[in-house]
Amino acid sequence: MNVFFEESGDFKVGTVLSQAGEAYQVEMPSGKRTKVKSKDVMLQFDKPDAATLLDQAKAIAGDVDLEFLWEVAGEDEFGFAELGAEYFGHAPLPAEAAGLVLALHGAPIYFYKKGRGRYKAAPEQSLRAALAGIEKKKQQAIVQASYVEELKAGRLPASMQPLVQQLLFKPDKNSIEFKALDTAASELQTTPQRLMLATKGIASAKDLHMSRFLFEHFPRGAGFPPVAVPSAPADLPLADVAAFSIDDVTTTEIDDAFSVQELDDGTVRVGIHIAAPGLGIRPDDAIDKIARARMSTVYMPGDKITMLPDEVVNAFTLAEGNDCPALSLYAVLNPDDWSVVSTETRAERVPVKNNLRHNDLDELVNEETLASGEGEYPHKAELGLLWKWALKLEAGRMQKREAFGLKPEQANRVDFNFYVEDDVVTIVRRKRGAPLDKIVAELMIFANSTWGKLLHDCGVPGIYRSQGPGAGGWAAKMQVRMVTHAAPHQGLGVDQYAWSTSPLRRYTDLVNQWQIIACATNGVTAPLVAPFKHRDATLFSIVSAFDAAYAAYNDFQQNMERYWCLRWLGQEHAKQVDAVVLKDEVLRLVEIPLVIRLPGMPQVARGAQVRLDIVRWDEVDLALEARLLEVAAVAPEGAELELEEEEEGADTGEAAATESAEAEGSVTVVDPETQTDVPAEPAA
Repeated sequence: MNVFFEESGDFKVGTVLSQAGEAYQVEMPSGKRTKVKSKDVMLQFDKPDAATLLDQAKAIAGDVDLEFLWEVAGEDEFGFAELGAEYFGHAPLPAEAAGLVLALHGAPIYFYKKGRGRYKAAPEQSLRAALAGIEKKKQQAIVQASYVEELKAGRLPASMQPLVQQLLFKPDKNSIEFKALDTAASELQTTPQRLMLATKGIASAKDLHMSRFLFEHFPRGAGFPPVAVPSAPADLPLADVAAFSIDDVTTTEIDDAFSVQELDDGTVRVGIHIAAPGLGIRPDDAIDKIARARMSTVYMPGDKITMLPDEVVNAFTLAEGNDCPALSLYAVLNPDDWSVVSTETRAERVPVKNNLRHNDLDELVNEETLASGEGEYPHKAELGLLWKWALKLEAGRMQKREAFGLKPEQANRVDFNFYVEDDVVTIVRRKRGAPLDKIVAELMIFANSTWGKLLHDCGVPGIYRSQGPGAGGWAAKMQVRMVTHAAPHQGLGVDQYAWSTSPLRRYTDLVNQWQIIACATNGVTAPLVAPFKHRDATLFSIVSAFDAAYAAYNDFQQNMERYWCLRWLGQEHAKQVDAVVLKDEVLRLVEIPLVIRLPGMPQVARGAQVRLDIVRWDEVDLALEARLLEVAAVAPEGAELELEEEEEGADTGEAAATESAEAEGSVTVVDPETQTDVPAEPAA
């Protein structure tokens, strides 16, 4: 005797060897033996043999007209043998009965299973909907296949063109467009990103990186809605100074300027003048909401996405020839030792006489010409006095650093400025600590520290950057945190440090400017009128949001700098390059700030110079492959000093990187493992 039975949702046949109660010992055509319960047996038959019946049943199931079978079944529940008699017009033969079971079981949209061998026809509405769905999937499969063929032929289907960014960065993996892109990329053994580049869905690797960043952080675009440009109070007093700024040639958001006056009593009054959008923008107004959503200007070589609309920047930037709204910090100095006699903060209009540019003055203003008095350049006398004070300020900070237990800063590290025009990049190597850099850096640190103390003394909260050892005590890695109370920044060597000098490009500085204005104009009552109070939840949320946005913007800037470094290699047809060993297998090219890892590199002293053979680079993955050719017998002069960064792990280089490397797209390079100043922040 043979049996047709169900096992684990599948139908099988076999010959009964023995029976014990409600169970059969069955041998299947393959020779495998199994135990079958009688309740799982659908049919018992003698002829044909088991294997033949199964073949015949499959053929019969394939010939069954499901639509006719569904009409015959009616609305009531039925057993397969009952339906077989109506469908075949006679009591079904074993092969016919088995074939009918296979047909019923294989058509779940037509027949619902109700028990062993029992079924019920699907309601007409459900059946029609299911059939429509199947037909739709068939049509989608045809469309998807056509998309795949177009993509493989190097063409982007028209329907996919508006979906390029969504498909690459946040795809609906159930859509036929994504399935087609994924299938085509797999068959071509490439990635969806590279396939989009090949089909011109994305114009270039640069556009790919830019599009990914904008899609995530500026989903509505980087433009601004129309806004009414605010203005500063009309009754601001006019300062009796002739101020000048010092910036890179590409800088448009001019935040800071300086003035110098020799007073009748022999003292010198230095004015540090900071653009004051806080005098026009108010918390929670339309422009504030725009700035708070962005948190910072985003910088990249050759381009930027500003925090504020251009018309607002133009209204408050310290442009030459204008009387500009400013928050001024005046420091009266004793020229005998350049000690600070007094300070005063005022909101006023400041006449800006000149916007000086590094690119024009770097060759003229250096330590030798400042010491000898040689050369002629604008504001020569004022720059000479500011240089002397900057040296005094730096020496004071270094003493404070030592008091905190830290080593002095190394002055001869390297900065790089990127300039991009018509897709051609120029990368300029600059030694950190040039006089103009140091003047700007030291005076900005002085302002941020002094205003941080003013906020603290007035009992008004602000946003501070604090640096000290993390968890684990003094042996732990130094960490930089943003806090709302005064705390030391040990790396900079100051007792407090509140970002306040870049309110056109950093939201934290705009917030602090509002608080400082409250202190300067209201004195002891400042805590009552300042926009943000102690333990203000909004202030805490600003700190958190700024940290997140700033980190993302930094990552993007570094990626774009890496992209342009790779472009530079192609542009210069670089085949062999020199590099400096930063640590173990990590190197940095000498001519450009490209940091790479060279797996398997032999042990070489830190700071040693090596020669590399460029194998290939990839502008999509931002990767470079190279092999070691030779190690220089002597390390380049100053390499060890350049790379010897304190293992305190944060922005100790803000003195130069943050406040003086003002070129759009500048980068500071140090040890990538400690992540110290890589870069300290996007430069203005």
